[in-house]
Amino acid sequence: MKKIGLSIFTAIFFLNAGYMLFFGRETFQVKPSAAQTSKYLYHFVLISEEIDNEYWRLVEKGAKAEADKRHIHLDYIGPKQANNEEQLTLIDKAIAGKVDGIMTQGLSSEKFNYLVNKSVQKGIPLITVDTDAPGSERQVYVGSDNYRAGQLAGEELVKNTQGKQNVGIVTGRLDASNQQLRVKGFEDVLAKHKRIQVTGIQESNITKSGALQATYELLKNDADITAFFGTSALDGIGISQVTSQYQSKRKPYIISFDTLPETMALIRNEQINATVGQYPYQMGEKAVRTLLSLKIGKLPPPLQYTKTDIIKKTKPTLLWRASR
Repeated sequence: MKKIGLSIFTAIFFLNAGYMLFFGRETFQVKPSAAQTSKYLYHFVLISEEIDNEYWRLVEKGAKAEADKRHIHLDYIGPKQANNEEQLTLIDKAIAGKVDGIMTQGLSSEKFNYLVNKSVQKGIPLITVDTDAPGSERQVYVGSDNYRAGQLAGEELVKNTQGKQNVGIVTGRLDASNQQLRVKGFEDVLAKHKRIQVTGIQESNITKSGALQATYELLKNDADITAFFGTSALDGIGISQVTSQYQSKRKPYIISFDTLPETMALIRNEQINATVGQYPYQMGEKAVRTLLSLKIGKLPPPLQYTKTDIIKKTKPTLLWRASR
């Protein structure tokens, strides 16, 4: 009986171990097998800044639609919360998984540059999406001209305000190059106008709760802020929520970024004055087309800028398009 019990225990142990190994491998590795079936020509992977971020989900949606048209298997992965080290690990795993092409947000780090070089050396084309890394060996950047996008926001603020303005900036991540470029473009425009001064900048960590806290901090440090600029998708929403509660007597001018449904609703309700509209769905589509071009031996221009617009209630056509 003891031998039977021991045999059963041993069998259960090895069965559990097998399940752990299988599910561990399935969970933590990019699977290359899908592209090897006759259904797909290639296997691409899109690595986002934050997997459940609404903006990145729109990029994914566009990329998947284009991939389906072209018989490409697309994996969408990313950190649960924005984390450069986790993102770098996912890039390394995609390379190890021998995918056919990689699309990822660019990072400003030596490790990122090393991984890009590693990918290219292994014959895996890699392009940056949304945020460029021009110091790396990335082959193409697909996304907004972020410096110009910041300029558009600055020009809109100058055009629609009068007299002295104290401006607070809420930015997604201080170490992200796309956010840095948006801030620089914005500040370079404002620097030409002495009546307008940036009095503070706070980081939201690309979350709504972070945007709320950042706005509180800005107002705590300067209660006389008259205008706000939010440089990432959820910043304007957070700014609007705080200012509607605490600045009811004097409504600040708010310019946000991106065209999430909640942002569009706030523009229609005149709680946000304007937003810099990116087109993440189209960005995802273009990224897949560009990566496919590289895969079949074509060399597209290294900078593939996607469209940016100022969207506000007084531009109903753009407002309608952005809300689709």
